[in-house]
Amino acid sequence: MEHSNLLFFAILLSHAFLSYAHSASSTFYTPPYLPSACYGFLDKGKMIAAASEALWDNGAACGHSYRVTCRSPTGGSRSPCKGTSVVVKITDLCPPHSCHATVDLSQEAFAMLADPDAGVIEIRLTRIS
Repeated sequence: MEHSNLLFFAILLSHAFLSYAHSASSTFYTPPYLPSACYGFLDKGKMIAAASEALWDNGAACGHSYRVTCRSPTGGSRSPCKGTSVVVKITDLCPPHSCHATVDLSQEAFAMLADPDAGVIEIRLTRIS
């Protein structure tokens, strides 16, 4: 009985972790998207992202999917947000010397969320797998 309670608690805790959302920032990068740090020359489509060191975890972030929702701009008074969310898969590492956000979305994913002219936006980041 004690073992089953422990297992139930572990499953509950892991589910809570997977659905945890936090505030972050996002920029975007442009094609070509290959090669990537996670998949080399294997094409994973356009709904992808590069993780910053904060998410990378020595490559453990590869393949994780996140729901990304635009919250507000990081500067200025007019919101570039389009009121939508996207799901992206981590396929790459954002280069430390040029990574200016928590997650660097593909140009296509960023454009679905916000006006690309904004450059950097505040997002809600929720890991879903």
